[in-house]
Amino acid sequence: PAHDVPYAELKAGIVKAYGDCIPREWGEALSGVKTDLDTDRPVIALTFDACGGALGSGYDADLIRFLTHQQVPATLFLNGRWIDFHWKDILEIRDCSLFEIENHGRMHKPCSVSGRAAYGIAGTAGVAELVDEVEMNARMIEALTGRKPRFYRPGTAYCDEIGVQIVHDLGYEVAGYNVLGDAGATYTCDQVREALLTAPPGAIVLLHMNHPGSGTREGVMQAIPLLRQRGVSFV
Repeated sequence: PAHDVPYAELKAGIVKAYGDCIPREWGEALSGVKTDLDTDRPVIALTFDACGGALGSGYDADLIRFLTHQQVPATLFLNGRWIDFHWKDILEIRDCSLFEIENHGRMHKPCSVSGRAAYGIAGTAGVAELVDEVEMNARMIEALTGRKPRFYRPGTAYCDEIGVQIVHDLGYEVAGYNVLGDAGATYTCDQVREALLTAPPGAIVLLHMNHPGSGTREGVMQAIPLLRQRGVSFV
């Protein structure tokens, strides 16, 4: 496993293997990216990103409390910049069996080996920086939770095909989505609710937990009971 190899040796091996590769693909749903659940059952995976940074280091504790009270499982993708401000909150979240804490990168950069940008955010500049982006945050999460992440979601969710392969070689699966739940926490409550109510079976819904002033929490709170009335469950 990657985390059993000394860090410098791990990074040098990945750089040697991929340093000369030139990516030809770019997007959110490349081959090798998990964008939905392999099921026809009425289940939905709610995923909440915590992106960090100057505009995104808030914490919607009321959202997490609602999910806990309603016994709704969810996957939380934590960025290193957010972790820097909220490690005490993570120590509380980790003890709730409903939540799976996963990796959203150290600096919230797109998964690139050439620095390619998405939404104006420069991607990792090369293979070495990509390894740091993924693995440093994974090891931070493992140190805080006692559990190594299984999934990595790039900042902005964009990646190239070389980056996807590197993430797999590090021992993780790239997690995408197929339902835009709150559009970077810009949706209104009504838009969030509608996105959830129209999610297909096996959907992976992308939402955010770092903007408590957005419409995300209220939209989720309104949608959950309606979805349950339809027989939808959450995984």
